[in-house]
Amino acid sequence: MASFVLLPGAGGSGWIWHLVARELEARGHRAVPVDLPAGDDDAGLAAYTDAVVAAVPPGADDVAVVALSMGALTAPLVCERRPVRLIVLHNAMVPLPGETGGDWWRVTGQHEAMVEHARSIGLTEADLQDEAVLYGHDVPPELFTAEGDTAANQSGRPFADPWPLDAWPDVPTRVVTGRDDRLFPRDFQHRLARERLGILPDDVDGGHLAALSHPDQVAALLDRYAGEVTGARPG
Repeated sequence: MASFVLLPGAGGSGWIWHLVARELEARGHRAVPVDLPAGDDDAGLAAYTDAVVAAVPPGADDVAVVALSMGALTAPLVCERRPVRLIVLHNAMVPLPGETGGDWWRVTGQHEAMVEHARSIGLTEADLQDEAVLYGHDVPPELFTAEGDTAANQSGRPFADPWPLDAWPDVPTRVVTGRDDRLFPRDFQHRLARERLGILPDDVDGGHLAALSHPDQVAALLDRYAGEVTGARPG
């Protein structure tokens, strides 16, 4: 049995992982969705890390930290304070040492990649101003409504912190990409994973919120990784 600690992206609500958590638990694992202090203008990456560390079950073996989107800025920092067997990044902002989350968007060329992808599927940059088009295009309407405009509640404070590690932790890492992500297009994510981590991602169906639209596929990969990396089998 692995203990999956599930970090959200912008907005900080662990609810985004509730369907994946259900799938993981059905497979015999422990799943711990974490709420991050997204609305606190005094909370930087250190406070986010504190929140995750506090959520790790005491005495848990085979801990896997899974991060969606901006949660990837925090996930590696947990490894300095708790034994972590596996990091999984999903539709993620992969950081470099000293880079701020605010600079990440420009340095990586995210905007250009997003607009180019939108045009390739018949959308305009203006279309992407609609969150239902950008995030909710493949999510059941009732779930997208329940998820709400959480990103609007995200403080800019953690994006101001330079990423503090000198290098990526010496922890097995996997990357999961949504084939239809319109915020971080698949090819953009593959390039970043290759250049920054030397990793070839695995793809799942769905967009940026594939954890809501295709939780079974996301959970199946997490279950597979647990077996490959930690040797954890469903308990």
